[in-house]
Amino acid sequence: MIATLVLFGPHEELSGLAVALAWGSVVGSGLQFVVQLPWVLSVAPDLRPVLDTASEHVRTVVRNFVPVFFGRGVVQLSAYIDALLASLLPTGAVTGLLNAQILYTLPVSLFGLSVAAAELPALARAAVQGAAEDAVRGRMTDGLRRIAFFIVPSAVAFLALGDVIAAALLQTGRFRHEDAVYVWGILAGSAVGLLASTLGRLYASALYALSDPRTPFRCALARVALTTVLGYLCAIPLPRWLGLPPMWGAAGLTASAGIAGWVEMFLLRRSLEARIGSGGLSAGYIMKLWVVALLAAASAWVVRLVVPLADPVIVAIVVLAPYGVVYLVLTQALGLPEAKSVWSVVLRTRA
Repeated sequence: MIATLVLFGPHEELSGLAVALAWGSVVGSGLQFVVQLPWVLSVAPDLRPVLDTASEHVRTVVRNFVPVFFGRGVVQLSAYIDALLASLLPTGAVTGLLNAQILYTLPVSLFGLSVAAAELPALARAAVQGAAEDAVRGRMTDGLRRIAFFIVPSAVAFLALGDVIAAALLQTGRFRHEDAVYVWGILAGSAVGLLASTLGRLYASALYALSDPRTPFRCALARVALTTVLGYLCAIPLPRWLGLPPMWGAAGLTASAGIAGWVEMFLLRRSLEARIGSGGLSAGYIMKLWVVALLAAASAWVVRLVVPLADPVIVAIVVLAPYGVVYLVLTQALGLPEAKSVWSVVLRTRA
């Protein structure tokens, strides 16, 4: 995609460049598949693209595909519905929402989907061994703590420093400071449900490990339905009721999607706890993370006010670096094992 922009950018109009970029994405997706083949064939030389319908394992995969597809893809489905509703808003709302989605889906993928995918084999292994409930509950607690450790500061950063993040990554060419502030408002709305969306992915993985793909599917349907209804109310009539410009309905979309994410997460947690008993994150642990993240955001704002800079990239480095350092230092001072793990990786990398 980058090569396409470099090749066609100098002599294409914006509309033609968009078409070229779309084809670049298609070619890049094919290359992403092809580049893996040599390594796959080296470890599985007898691999053949044959659908063995006689295999019980294959039939199980085919039978579970649809519910898992919707259960795993509910974040993307919710984002798609938000984009459709944003098309009912004034010009610029869709672009602002898509720019915000680029940013707030990053921590969901890095710290939510990745942990959920990595934990799924271990959860499935624990589910078929002895004392399955205790084993699954223990792994769930570890995974939920790791997700929350990174997602809480991400949500606070979007809420308190979203314009800094948006400006550093997007403010160039026709993207102005006013656009960064608009994206900040949408990001702040996404902070409402960022933690729930990521925790929900791990709860769904635990249910998959327990051979229950239907429950995440039903919870995903409830989330999509709630996203649609709440999204419309918060995007169209709510700004008018509050006396806000209609364009700020995009922030209502992300906030309402966050509320739907919390509903889905609670439904998933209730279903899982009915199977393995209560457990997971403690309120004290979550409270520590929020307090520390807010203190780190306050320190970043002090730096921002004391050190006036113009270049958005330099501002992001100067402001966000203290934010991250203060968060890690304070969580380390509180003795959180997740902070110790991060520091060990940092120190080992430097060594």
